[in-house]
Amino acid sequence: MLRTKFFRHKLRVAIIFEKEENMKNANQLIGCCGLDCEKCDARIATIKDDKALCEKTAALWTKLNGVTITSEMINCTGCRVEGVKTPFCDKLCPIHNCVRENGLDTCADCPQMDGCPTLGRIAANSPVVLENLNKLRVETTEKGNIKDE
Repeated sequence: MLRTKFFRHKLRVAIIFEKEENMKNANQLIGCCGLDCEKCDARIATIKDDKALCEKTAALWTKLNGVTITSEMINCTGCRVEGVKTPFCDKLCPIHNCVRENGLDTCADCPQMDGCPTLGRIAANSPVVLENLNKLRVETTEKGNIKDE
């Protein structure tokens, strides 16, 4: 009986640990700006090695950004995880650059998030970024990781 209780407890601890790890990994796919990298066509095309989706994404991003983006540039695992990045996400993204320069993980860690004009432009097109960042902010606040102004 004691042995059975021990194994049930050990299994429960393992399940809790696995859920926490899955949550941590899911949170890592929320970009610096709050966009969900898991839903990004560039990441999906990279992970699945989908050449057609690379071509489609490159054409769409070329049209949206007014610059030539080739399918070879559509190679990204997400801006906050190890691995390749698109040239924009790696070097040109003003949010990613700001987060790096200020030693933050995401905009959720910044005390000026709510009034940030750069983040505001992204949120105007994708309001879900604020929802994602606010969820991260709650978690970060609970851990005491938000930087002071």
